Amino acid sequence: MEDLKANDKRSYIDNLIDFFRKRSIWMLHYCTGCGAVELPPSMTSRWDIERFGIVPMATPRQADVLLVTGYVSLKTLKRIIKIYEQMPEPKWVLAFGSCTVNGGIYWDSYNTITNLAEYIPVDITVSGCMPRPEAVIDALQTLMEMIQSGEGGAYKKYKENYEYYKKNQDRVLRKTAPILGSSETESIYQEKEGNYET
Repeated sequence: MEDLKANDKRSYIDNLIDFFRKRSIWMLHYCTGCGAVELPPSMTSRWDIERFGIVPMATPRQADVLLVTGYVSLKTLKRIIKIYEQMPEPKWVLAFGSCTVNGGIYWDSYNTITNLAEYIPVDITVSGCMPRPEAVIDALQTLMEMIQSGEGGAYKKYKENYEYYKKNQDRVLRKTAPILGSSETESIYQEKEGNYET
């Protein structure tokens, strides 16, 4: 009987934490393209996402949500992975715009990542080129519901399936190794080349 009460109390505490967590979302906006133009209107007085408790952050070490906008190139993927791994748990990722979801108009470019979810776990995708502020607010409210219900948390998949994500990251990032000179990263990717299929 005492165990049941302890579990009920733990569940109550978790719900209470999630209740406050969903009303205090600190968002890091990482822009790699035209999303820099479309996201700021959602922060202005007309739509005002701050009324939901969503505040922009300047550093990944203080952010709960990583919002990636615009196309993702090979070089920016490195930074996105580094930023994602610096964020404390629990953390969530929103892929904003067609480019992060499927490459958008750059889908056939040699330098564009066509699906961000293969390299880091994405909780919510917002399609469109570019999505309107209403779509941003809708996605953030969906995220708030996921946080409250305890559903959100693709970051757990990252830990459980780290080898899968790392394999995909290495396969792509190998292309960014320096061409001239012998560097540490180049030798690392040459050693790993036999381990993974290209």
